[in-house]
Amino acid sequence: MTPEIIIAMDLPNKAAVEAFINKFPEGESLYLKVGMELYYKEGPAIVTYLKERGHRIFLDLKMHDIPNTVRSAMRSIASLGVDLTNLHAAGGKKMMEAAIEGLVEGTPEGQTRPQIIAVTQLTSTSKEVMNNEQGIPGEVAESALKWAKLSKEAGLDGVVCSVHEARSVHEACGEGFIALTPGIRLEGDDAHDQTRVATPKFGKEEGSTYLVLGRSITLAENPFEVYQKVQADIA
Repeated sequence: MTPEIIIAMDLPNKAAVEAFINKFPEGESLYLKVGMELYYKEGPAIVTYLKERGHRIFLDLKMHDIPNTVRSAMRSIASLGVDLTNLHAAGGKKMMEAAIEGLVEGTPEGQTRPQIIAVTQLTSTSKEVMNNEQGIPGEVAESALKWAKLSKEAGLDGVVCSVHEARSVHEACGEGFIALTPGIRLEGDDAHDQTRVATPKFGKEEGSTYLVLGRSITLAENPFEVYQKVQADIA
């Protein structure tokens, strides 16, 4: 299976987004991640702007709240027509079930509800942080798999995990269960604030459904060229 590339639009504002998008050929349809920084600056309008230009959107807000609040928030998100969104599995099964209910309620008639995935352990989380600060014993991979199984039970479409857990997630939850993997870096790139990183080729080998690349593409002088190269490498 060849994974799809999602470009993390970790950019400060709409002007930066426009400048980036304009470096791609007109009509090139991309899968774009809109995260907290951009969404909190520009609001729902940035999603509308990108959807109108033919791009698919992963709205990465990582919700984590009481079930009723998450249900209401997901109802609003569904009305935006995003393709994928997420929350923290640590919020529990009831919260995840409420999220799906909200997405179903908010999806306009005749449209398909957005897919929803759960964050297991952030790719910036090390074993030491998980053990000593979160108070969760064992290995990060064990914790990620536990959250993945709970997400599957709750009816979610998949999880956010590191490349290193993708294979075990599929083995436990099925090949159709999404394993979206951030922390993807090209050879020689700086890992920045991530601790569990990997190359696109390794991500494909481990069974990632989606590979999320940010600065490797957004900071490139010619992002379309880098994008094409990554696509060729994993084809």
